[in-house]
Amino acid sequence: MTTLNHTVVSHTVFRLLGVPGLEDQHMWISIPFFISYVTALLGNSLLIFVLTRPSLHGPMYFFLCMLAGADIVLSTSTVPQALSIFWFHAGEISLDRCITQLFFMYSTFIAESGILLVMAFDRFIAICYPLRYSTIFTISLIGKIGMAIFLRSFVTIFPVIFLVKRLTFCKNKIIPHTYCEHIGLAKYACNNIRVNFWYGIFVLMSTITLDVVLIFVSYVLILRSIFRMPSQDARHKTLNTCGSHVCVIILFYGPGIFTTLTQRFGRHIPPHIHILLANVCILVLPMLNPIIYGIKSKQIQEQIVHVLFTNYK
Repeated sequence: MTTLNHTVVSHTVFRLLGVPGLEDQHMWISIPFFISYVTALLGNSLLIFVLTRPSLHGPMYFFLCMLAGADIVLSTSTVPQALSIFWFHAGEISLDRCITQLFFMYSTFIAESGILLVMAFDRFIAICYPLRYSTIFTISLIGKIGMAIFLRSFVTIFPVIFLVKRLTFCKNKIIPHTYCEHIGLAKYACNNIRVNFWYGIFVLMSTITLDVVLIFVSYVLILRSIFRMPSQDARHKTLNTCGSHVCVIILFYGPGIFTTLTQRFGRHIPPHIHILLANVCILVLPMLNPIIYGIKSKQIQEQIVHVLFTNYK
Protein backbone atom coordinates (compact mmCIF):
# COMPACT_ATOMS: atom_id res chain seq x y z
CA MET A 1 0.00 0.00 0.00
CA THR A 2 1.38 3.37 -1.00
CA THR A 3 1.16 6.42 1.24
CA LEU A 4 0.99 9.81 -0.48
CA ASN A 5 2.84 12.56 1.29
CA HIS A 6 1.11 15.87 0.58
CA THR A 7 3.28 18.92 1.20
CA VAL A 8 1.56 22.27 1.58
CA VAL A 9 3.58 25.11 0.08
CA SER A 10 3.18 28.45 1.84
CA HIS A 11 3.30 31.55 -0.34
CA THR A 12 6.04 33.99 0.63
CA VAL A 13 5.35 36.49 -2.17
CA PHE A 14 2.02 38.19 -2.87
CA ARG A 15 0.74 40.55 -5.54
CA LEU A 16 -1.18 43.72 -4.74
CA LEU A 17 -3.64 44.64 -7.50
CA GLY A 18 -4.20 48.28 -6.57
CA VAL A 19 -7.86 49.08 -7.27
CA PRO A 20 -9.39 46.00 -8.97
CA GLY A 21 -11.92 46.86 -11.65
CA LEU A 22 -10.32 50.24 -12.28
CA GLU A 23 -6.95 49.08 -13.66
CA ASP A 24 -7.37 51.22 -16.77
CA GLN A 25 -7.89 54.26 -14.51
CA HIS A 26 -4.82 53.69 -12.32
CA MET A 27 -2.88 56.57 -13.87
CA TRP A 28 -5.71 59.01 -13.13
CA ILE A 29 -6.23 57.62 -9.63
CA SER A 30 -2.52 58.12 -8.94
CA ILE A 31 -2.84 61.91 -9.35
CA PRO A 32 -4.78 62.59 -6.09
CA PHE A 33 -2.61 59.99 -4.33
CA PHE A 34 0.57 61.77 -5.42
CA ILE A 35 -0.74 65.28 -4.65
CA SER A 36 -1.97 64.16 -1.21
CA TYR A 37 1.33 62.49 -0.39
CA VAL A 38 3.51 65.43 -1.46
CA THR A 39 1.22 67.85 0.42
CA ALA A 40 1.39 65.65 3.53
CA LEU A 41 5.19 65.41 3.40
CA LEU A 42 5.79 69.11 2.79
CA GLY A 43 3.03 70.36 5.11
CA ASN A 44 3.92 68.13 8.07
CA SER A 45 7.67 68.68 7.64
CA LEU A 46 7.08 72.45 7.66
CA LEU A 47 4.79 72.09 10.70
CA ILE A 48 7.45 70.10 12.61
CA PHE A 49 10.11 72.69 11.71
CA VAL A 50 7.88 75.56 12.84
CA LEU A 51 6.81 73.80 16.05
CA THR A 52 10.42 73.25 17.13
CA ARG A 53 11.02 76.99 17.30
CA PRO A 54 11.49 78.42 20.84
CA SER A 55 8.34 80.58 20.65
CA LEU A 56 6.08 77.53 20.22
CA HIS A 57 7.01 75.28 23.12
CA GLY A 58 3.64 74.82 24.85
CA PRO A 59 2.23 71.33 25.54
CA MET A 60 -0.26 71.52 22.64
CA TYR A 61 2.58 72.27 20.20
CA PHE A 62 4.56 69.23 21.39
CA PHE A 63 1.51 67.04 20.75
CA LEU A 64 1.01 68.65 17.34
CA CYS A 65 4.64 67.88 16.51
CA MET A 66 4.09 64.21 17.42
CA LEU A 67 0.92 64.14 15.31
CA ALA A 68 2.75 65.60 12.30
CA GLY A 69 5.54 63.02 12.65
CA ALA A 70 2.97 60.20 12.86
CA ASP A 71 1.21 61.56 9.76
CA ILE A 72 4.45 61.33 7.76
CA VAL A 73 5.01 57.72 8.86
CA LEU A 74 1.37 56.73 8.18
CA SER A 75 1.32 58.09 4.63
CA THR A 76 4.85 56.87 3.82
CA SER A 77 4.02 53.31 4.93
CA THR A 78 1.29 52.97 2.29
CA VAL A 79 1.19 55.63 -0.46
CA PRO A 80 4.58 54.92 -2.17
CA GLN A 81 3.53 51.27 -2.53
CA ALA A 82 0.23 52.33 -4.12
CA LEU A 83 2.01 54.71 -6.51
CA SER A 84 4.45 51.98 -7.59
CA ILE A 85 1.41 49.82 -8.48
CA PHE A 86 -0.31 52.64 -10.38
CA TRP A 87 2.78 53.80 -12.28
CA PHE A 88 4.97 50.71 -12.75
CA HIS A 89 2.58 47.78 -12.10
CA ALA A 90 5.01 46.82 -9.31
CA GLY A 91 2.53 45.08 -7.04
CA GLU A 92 4.77 42.20 -5.98
CA ILE A 93 5.45 42.21 -2.24
CA SER A 94 7.12 39.66 0.04
CA LEU A 95 5.40 38.37 3.17
CA ASP A 96 7.99 40.09 5.39
CA ARG A 97 7.45 43.44 3.63
CA CYS A 98 3.71 42.94 3.89
CA ILE A 99 3.94 42.33 7.65
CA THR A 100 6.28 45.33 8.07
CA GLN A 101 3.84 47.55 6.20
CA LEU A 102 0.81 46.53 8.22
CA PHE A 103 2.79 46.83 11.48
CA PHE A 104 3.81 50.44 10.79
CA MET A 105 0.38 51.36 9.41
CA TYR A 106 -1.62 49.98 12.36
CA SER A 107 0.82 51.06 15.08
CA THR A 108 0.97 54.61 13.68
CA PHE A 109 -2.82 54.77 13.40
CA ILE A 110 -3.17 53.74 17.06
CA ALA A 111 -0.47 56.25 18.05
CA GLU A 112 -2.37 59.04 16.26
CA SER A 113 -5.54 58.06 18.09
CA GLY A 114 -3.65 58.25 21.39
CA ILE A 115 -2.24 61.68 20.50
CA LEU A 116 -5.74 62.97 19.69
CA LEU A 117 -6.96 61.65 23.07
CA VAL A 118 -4.17 63.45 24.92
CA MET A 119 -4.90 66.65 22.96
CA ALA A 120 -8.53 66.39 24.09
CA PHE A 121 -7.34 65.98 27.68
CA ASP A 122 -5.04 69.00 27.17
CA ARG A 123 -8.04 71.13 26.08
CA PHE A 124 -10.07 69.80 29.04
CA ILE A 125 -7.43 70.89 31.58
CA ALA A 126 -6.81 74.24 29.80
CA ILE A 127 -10.53 75.14 29.82
CA CYS A 128 -11.81 73.51 33.03
CA TYR A 129 -8.71 74.01 35.23
CA PRO A 130 -6.76 76.91 33.66
CA LEU A 131 -4.89 77.84 36.85
CA ARG A 132 -3.47 74.33 37.24
CA TYR A 133 -2.62 73.85 33.54
CA SER A 134 1.08 74.76 33.73
CA THR A 135 1.64 72.69 36.88
CA ILE A 136 -0.06 69.60 35.40
CA PHE A 137 1.48 69.63 31.90
CA THR A 138 5.18 69.75 32.74
CA ILE A 139 7.93 68.80 30.26
CA SER A 140 8.49 65.61 32.24
CA LEU A 141 4.83 64.59 32.00
CA ILE A 142 4.69 65.37 28.25
CA GLY A 143 7.73 63.14 27.69
CA LYS A 144 6.13 60.30 29.68
CA ILE A 145 2.84 60.70 27.79
CA GLY A 146 4.68 60.57 24.46
CA MET A 147 6.51 57.38 25.51
CA ALA A 148 3.24 55.81 26.74
CA ILE A 149 1.45 56.59 23.46
CA PHE A 150 4.09 54.94 21.26
CA LEU A 151 4.67 52.08 23.72
CA ARG A 152 0.93 51.27 23.68
CA SER A 153 0.83 51.22 19.87
CA PHE A 154 3.95 49.01 19.71
CA VAL A 155 2.81 46.54 22.38
CA THR A 156 -0.70 46.09 20.94
CA ILE A 157 0.41 45.57 17.32
CA PHE A 158 3.65 43.61 17.90
CA PRO A 159 1.80 40.28 18.50
CA VAL A 160 0.21 40.62 15.04
CA ILE A 161 3.65 39.87 13.53
CA PHE A 162 3.68 36.43 15.17
CA LEU A 163 -0.02 35.81 14.51
CA VAL A 164 0.60 36.31 10.78
CA LYS A 165 3.99 34.58 10.64
CA ARG A 166 2.52 31.37 12.11
CA LEU A 167 0.06 31.06 9.19
CA THR A 168 0.52 28.90 6.11
CA PHE A 169 -0.62 30.77 3.00
CA CYS A 170 -1.71 28.06 0.58
CA LYS A 171 -4.71 29.83 -0.95
CA ASN A 172 -4.77 32.79 -3.31
CA LYS A 173 -1.69 35.04 -3.35
CA ILE A 174 -3.42 37.92 -5.17
CA ILE A 175 -4.42 40.73 -2.78
CA PRO A 176 -7.08 43.07 -4.26
CA HIS A 177 -5.85 46.19 -2.45
CA THR A 178 -3.20 48.93 -2.54
CA TYR A 179 -1.64 47.84 0.77
CA CYS A 180 -1.50 44.85 3.14
CA GLU A 181 -3.97 44.57 6.00
CA HIS A 182 -4.13 42.03 8.80
CA ILE A 183 -7.38 40.12 8.18
CA GLY A 184 -7.22 40.76 4.44
CA LEU A 185 -3.92 38.85 4.42
CA ALA A 186 -4.87 36.22 7.02
CA LYS A 187 -7.93 35.06 5.09
CA TYR A 188 -5.60 33.51 2.46
CA ALA A 189 -4.20 31.11 5.08
CA CYS A 190 -5.11 27.42 5.35
CA ASN A 191 -5.01 27.65 9.16
CA ASN A 192 -7.82 28.63 11.49
CA ILE A 193 -7.62 32.44 11.79
CA ARG A 194 -10.03 32.80 14.72
CA VAL A 195 -7.20 34.00 16.98
CA ASN A 196 -6.26 36.67 14.42
CA PHE A 197 -9.87 37.81 14.14
CA TRP A 198 -10.50 38.05 17.90
CA TYR A 199 -7.15 39.69 18.58
CA GLY A 200 -8.00 42.31 15.94
CA ILE A 201 -11.31 42.96 17.74
CA PHE A 202 -9.47 43.23 21.08
CA VAL A 203 -6.99 45.78 19.66
CA LEU A 204 -9.83 47.83 18.14
CA MET A 205 -11.85 47.88 21.36
CA SER A 206 -8.91 48.53 23.72
CA THR A 207 -7.40 51.37 21.68
CA ILE A 208 -9.49 53.17 19.04
CA THR A 209 -12.93 52.54 20.58
CA LEU A 210 -11.71 53.39 24.09
CA ASP A 211 -10.05 56.58 22.80
CA VAL A 212 -13.27 57.66 21.04
CA VAL A 213 -15.29 57.16 24.26
CA LEU A 214 -12.77 59.11 26.37
CA ILE A 215 -12.57 61.94 23.78
CA PHE A 216 -16.38 62.15 23.77
CA VAL A 217 -16.45 62.33 27.60
CA SER A 218 -13.73 65.03 27.55
CA TYR A 219 -15.71 67.20 25.15
CA VAL A 220 -18.95 66.74 27.08
CA LEU A 221 -17.15 68.10 30.15
CA ILE A 222 -15.53 70.87 28.07
CA LEU A 223 -18.89 71.96 26.60
CA ARG A 224 -20.50 71.90 30.06
CA SER A 225 -17.74 74.19 31.34
CA ILE A 226 -17.98 76.51 28.30
CA PHE A 227 -21.75 77.01 28.56
CA ARG A 228 -21.37 77.93 32.24
CA MET A 229 -19.22 80.92 31.28
CA PRO A 230 -21.08 84.21 31.84
CA SER A 231 -19.62 86.06 28.85
CA GLN A 232 -20.66 85.19 25.27
CA ASP A 233 -17.29 86.47 24.03
CA ALA A 234 -15.46 84.13 26.37
CA ARG A 235 -17.61 81.20 25.22
CA HIS A 236 -16.95 81.97 21.55
CA LYS A 237 -13.20 82.40 22.10
CA THR A 238 -12.95 79.16 24.09
CA LEU A 239 -14.95 77.20 21.49
CA ASN A 240 -12.67 78.57 18.78
CA THR A 241 -9.59 77.14 20.54
CA CYS A 242 -11.14 73.66 20.23
CA GLY A 243 -12.25 74.09 16.62
CA SER A 244 -9.13 72.74 14.88
CA HIS A 245 -8.90 69.73 17.19
CA VAL A 246 -12.57 68.84 16.61
CA CYS A 247 -12.06 69.08 12.82
CA VAL A 248 -9.06 66.72 13.01
CA ILE A 249 -11.01 64.27 15.22
CA ILE A 250 -13.87 64.15 12.68
CA LEU A 251 -11.42 63.65 9.78
CA PHE A 252 -9.53 60.94 11.66
CA TYR A 253 -12.40 58.81 12.97
CA GLY A 254 -15.12 59.74 10.44
CA PRO A 255 -13.76 57.98 7.30
CA GLY A 256 -12.76 54.94 9.38
CA ILE A 257 -16.24 54.57 10.88
CA PHE A 258 -17.86 55.13 7.48
CA THR A 259 -15.55 52.55 5.85
CA THR A 260 -16.34 49.99 8.57
CA LEU A 261 -20.08 50.53 8.13
CA THR A 262 -19.90 50.17 4.34
CA GLN A 263 -17.88 46.96 4.68
CA ARG A 264 -20.36 45.57 7.20
CA PHE A 265 -23.66 46.61 5.60
CA GLY A 266 -22.75 47.60 2.04
CA ARG A 267 -22.23 44.22 0.44
CA HIS A 268 -23.84 45.50 -2.77
CA ILE A 269 -21.18 48.26 -3.04
CA PRO A 270 -18.47 47.42 -5.65
CA PRO A 271 -15.09 46.29 -4.17
CA HIS A 272 -13.21 49.22 -5.72
CA ILE A 273 -15.37 51.64 -3.71
CA HIS A 274 -14.39 49.87 -0.46
CA ILE A 275 -10.71 50.08 -1.41
CA LEU A 276 -10.89 53.76 -2.33
CA LEU A 277 -12.70 54.53 0.95
CA ALA A 278 -10.02 52.63 2.90
CA ASN A 279 -7.37 54.78 1.23
CA VAL A 280 -9.20 57.97 2.17
CA CYS A 281 -8.34 57.22 5.84
CA ILE A 282 -4.65 57.14 4.89
CA LEU A 283 -4.64 60.08 2.48
CA VAL A 284 -6.93 62.77 3.87
CA LEU A 285 -5.77 63.33 7.45
CA PRO A 286 -1.98 63.62 6.85
CA MET A 287 -2.69 66.08 4.04
CA LEU A 288 -5.23 68.26 5.88
CA ASN A 289 -3.76 68.32 9.41
CA PRO A 290 -1.12 71.01 8.68
CA ILE A 291 -3.67 73.07 6.73
CA ILE A 292 -6.29 72.93 9.51
CA TYR A 293 -3.85 73.91 12.27
CA GLY A 294 -2.19 76.49 10.02
CA ILE A 295 -5.55 78.19 9.41
CA LYS A 296 -6.88 77.91 12.95
CA SER A 297 -3.79 78.86 14.96
CA LYS A 298 -2.62 82.46 14.66
CA GLN A 299 0.71 81.65 16.37
CA ILE A 300 1.47 78.89 13.83
CA GLN A 301 0.43 81.18 10.96
CA GLU A 302 2.85 83.87 12.14
CA GLN A 303 5.72 81.40 12.47
CA ILE A 304 5.07 79.92 9.01
CA VAL A 305 5.05 83.39 7.46
CA HIS A 306 8.26 84.19 9.33
CA VAL A 307 9.98 80.99 8.14
CA LEU A 308 8.82 81.24 4.51
CA PHE A 309 9.17 84.96 3.88
CA THR A 310 11.02 86.92 6.58
CA ASN A 311 14.21 84.86 6.32
CA TYR A 312 14.48 85.56 2.61
CA LYS A 313 14.15 89.33 2.66
